[in-house]
Order: sequence, then C-alpha cells, then structure tokens
Amino acid sequence: MILTRLDQIDRLTVSITITIIITITGHYRAQLLPVSSTNSSLSTFPLSPFLHRENSEHNKDDAFREIIASCRSLSKYETNTRSALPQIFSAIIAAAFHIVIGISLAYSAILIPQLEDPSSDIVVTKSQSSWIASIIVIMVPIGSLFAGVLMEFLGRLNTIKLAAVPCIIGWIAIAMADSFFWIMVGRVLTGFACAIGTSPAIVYITEVSRPDMRGSLISSGPTIASLGMVIAYAKGAYLNWRLVAWINIVYTLVPVILIQLFVPESPVWLVSKGRIEDAAKSLRFLYKKYPQPEHTDQTLSEMHLSALIKERENKIREAEKSVDANKSKLRGFLKPTGYKPMIILFWFFLIQQFSGIYITLFFAVTFIQDVGTEVNAFTASIFVGLTRFTMSLLNAWLLKKFARRPLVMVSTTGMAICMAVSGLFTLWIKNGTTTLTWVPVVCLLLYVCSSMIGLLTIPWTMTAELFPTEIRGIGHSLSYSMANLLMFFAVQSYRSMNDFLGGSHAVQWLFAVVSVLGFLYALIFLPETHGKSLAEIEAYFAGGKKRTPANSPSNTNANLQAARHCTVTEHLIKSPSSASFRVREAESMLKKQELV
Repeated sequence: MILTRLDQIDRLTVSITITIIITITGHYRAQLLPVSSTNSSLSTFPLSPFLHRENSEHNKDDAFREIIASCRSLSKYETNTRSALPQIFSAIIAAAFHIVIGISLAYSAILIPQLEDPSSDIVVTKSQSSWIASIIVIMVPIGSLFAGVLMEFLGRLNTIKLAAVPCIIGWIAIAMADSFFWIMVGRVLTGFACAIGTSPAIVYITEVSRPDMRGSLISSGPTIASLGMVIAYAKGAYLNWRLVAWINIVYTLVPVILIQLFVPESPVWLVSKGRIEDAAKSLRFLYKKYPQPEHTDQTLSEMHLSALIKERENKIREAEKSVDANKSKLRGFLKPTGYKPMIILFWFFLIQQFSGIYITLFFAVTFIQDVGTEVNAFTASIFVGLTRFTMSLLNAWLLKKFARRPLVMVSTTGMAICMAVSGLFTLWIKNGTTTLTWVPVVCLLLYVCSSMIGLLTIPWTMTAELFPTEIRGIGHSLSYSMANLLMFFAVQSYRSMNDFLGGSHAVQWLFAVVSVLGFLYALIFLPETHGKSLAEIEAYFAGGKKRTPANSPSNTNANLQAARHCTVTEHLIKSPSSASFRVREAESMLKKQELV
C-alpha cells in the first residue's frame, strides 16, 4: 500500500515538474511576435551609427558600459523572447536546487505532528518542536556568509554543487535519528546547505538574464521552492517521516546533475578570474539564439566579452589605487547606495516575517489544527502547498507585468482581510457559536494567494536588485542572512505568541495588523524597481544628479556624453523608419547635440 501511494506521489511530482517548465517557458513563447530582419538587427545592435566614426571604439565602449551595468546584459533592448531561451533555460536549472529548500522548509510541518503523536518512537516537547522548525532558519545566515565568499572563489554554480554535500548528510542524519539531538543535527546541516545553494543561484540569474526578464526569472526560485513544499506535504500525508527523509536525497542530487551537464558558469565570474576562453564559451551558449548584428563582424557574445574584459581592467586599476580591497567593499556599505538598501530591506523583511507568511509554512499542519477546524489538517496542508505553487507560477507573470509597489499593496490588503476574518471565525469556533469550521481553512488558502502576489516574493527579489555591482554579492548575502534571522525569531515565537495572546485567533489578528503596516510601508517608503536597470536603481539611492559634484567638469562632460548616447540609442529602438534612415538621423542628432 505504501509503495503504491509512493508511486502515485512520484508520478504527481514528475507531472508537476513538467508543468512548471512548460508554464515558465510557454509564458515567454506566448509573447513572441514576428520581427522583421531590419527591426531585429537594430534592436539587438542599436549602436551601428558609431561604427563608421573615427572614434568608434570609444563610443562603443561608452554605450556598452550602461548596458553592462544594467545586469551585465547586451540584450537590454532585445524584444524577441526566443533569442533569450538559453538564458531562461540556464536560469531555471540554476534555480532547481530551490526544490530542496522548499522540501526542507516544509518538512517541519509534517515532522512535528508525527513526533508529537503518542505512538512516536521519539518524544518531543512543544519547546523542542519549535526548535525543530526554526533551527533551519538560524543556520541560513551562517551559510549565506559562507556562500558570499565561496561564490567569489569557486564560482556561482560550483557553490550550488557543493551545497549538496551537507544536505545529503543532513537527510541521512534525520532518517537514522534515534533522538531529538540527531534530528537537530540533520536540520542544522540541511539549513546550512539551503543557504549555500540559494544565494549563488540568485546572483547567477541576475548576471545572465535580460533586465526585462530578470524579475520573472529570479521568481523561478521561489516557484520551484513552492513545488518542493507540495512534494513535502504530499509525501508527509501518507508516508513516515523517516522514509520521506531518505527520498529527499534524490531531490538533492537531481539539480546538481542537471547543473553539471547543461548549464555554463557565469561569464561575469569567469572574466573576473581571468578565464577568458571559458567566459567566451559561456557567452556563446547564452547568446546562440541571437541574430548576427548588422554593420559589424562581431557577434553579441564577442561584444559582451569585450565589455566585460574592459570592465575588469577598470576594476583592477581601481583596486590598485585602494590600499585595502576589503576596506573598499566595507566603505561601499557606508555610502547611500549601500546602507539605504539595507535599511529598506530590514523593515521590509520584518513586516514580511511577522505578517505570518513563514509561520503558516513551518507550522502548516499545527496551525490548521489550532484553528479548530474539522477538516483533516494534513489534507489541508497539501492544498496550501498547491495554492502556493500555483500562485508562484502566476507570480512570474505579475512581476513582469506590474510594478512592485502596487503588487505589495494589493498583497498586504488581501492578507489583512483574510487573517481578520479567519481570526473572527476561529474565535467563534472556540466559543461554539458557529459550525462553519471550514471558513478558517478557506481564509488561509486565500491568505496564501494574497501573500504570493507580492509580500512573499518581492523582498527576496529586491535583495539582488537594490545593491550596486561592487557589493552585490556580499550585500545579497548579508540581507539574506538578516531576513532569515528575522524569520527565526518569528517562527521560534509562534508557540509563545499563541499562549501569550490567548489563542490562535489573536495571533491571526496580529498578522492582520502587521499586513496593514506593510501596506503603509509600500505606499510611503518602498522604492520602485520594476523596469529599472541596475544602474538606474543605483543612481536612485545615490541621489540622482546629486551624486555628481557640480564643480567637476570631467564628471559633467561624462554625464552629457552618456545622456547623448542614451537619447540616440532610444531613438534607434523606437523609430519605425528604415535602418539606413535611422542611422543617418541618429548621426545628425549626435552632431546637433555636440553643438549645444
């Protein structure tokens, strides 16, 4: 019977996995529009007017500098999605390790009720069960700090592969545990592995994806993590927690194998280590679907490589001027472009964690039991996982279509309403004044839907968007660590909050109040990053025009030159005229701007 159910669950897992790949890639395929050869060539290579000028190399470098700064992609102005399929494929495979993260996070929801069952061979208290749920989170900040260092020395993808080692050891420790201690050892190791495998994937996606797809592709990580949660809830409803731990080893190995076989390393990291040939090979894969630009013999991958090499040379010269490179990175956090994003993310994550999003994840079964519903808690947890997964697929489209702030405001509004109503019915169920015990479960499902619209995913997306290039890796790891520290305190305090506030209904009302605060925070303080290049986001935190001293002629001239190139480039993209006419018109615009 167990093997039959296991076979059914595995078939469901395979079909869901196929669904996520088809949905994400199909979403982009559905947007394909026929593009003429003329328009396609100019959209992929908008700098052709400069190639016939005597200072062509200088102008080309200036124009590409802005493009490289906006997520290291030469395809900022590319609108044909088919050409980006290698980037989409690489991003999704790199994020595949998130399935282990989803399983690890949701595992406590199925483990704790089985351990608290009177027939369990390992007896745990409520305090110990809180530690089982939250210990994985406290390990993430430590692992994130290691990940920030490892991804700079070993590479983005090699760090993800390395994460599989402690993860497998952790699952073995849990599966063979004979006491609370060994369960904790396994949770510590899996939590450490989750951190090491997450940060490099986000940074990798940021470096290889197009700006217009960056948010959607970064959200593929949480989407795959949601799939992992569904797997954990489904297997936990029918199988013993030890057997589930053994099965999870397979889910750990598969992403590593896929990365090893199919995905190239980040060209940004390869160039930074002087591995130019490997970087060229990686770029050829990422840009192999792009058409050959007109007016030049170079491919986009060759142009991208040249720009990355030039940027590396500039950074080396800047590093030589600095006495201590580490102090230089530290000073980066003392600038507005460093400390402002960190402050914004702190409050954003504080609201996210105490709005109950992750408490209902780690204690899904227990939370449903606490509201007093007659619905089977394990079955309801599966629907919670399916709802989270389904909404995560929709979230990729939402992040691409709509601005960040409105999504957060809609999300927090729905969460506040759902928790307020659920808390009211939970109180009525407790007092015996209603028989509608299914209402809190429905409210929980709607609450999960609302959270997935914005408040659950957007803070994680912003950890890779808000920081400038020179501190992005460390900034992402630090903010990720900070978020998980807040998550630890939120998850660890759930049982205490339940007792202190007088029951589950009061906890739900607390979640509703925090959600309202989240709406106000998004309305007043949260910056908008949708449709903005990474360079524009950095300029926002630096104060825009105020970042350049007014009495610096060289900086003023550089800004004027950049503005001219930007204006002409945008004209080349938007003009419906023929290619030759646009080239002549753009050259005329440059001459007029030089006279001004």
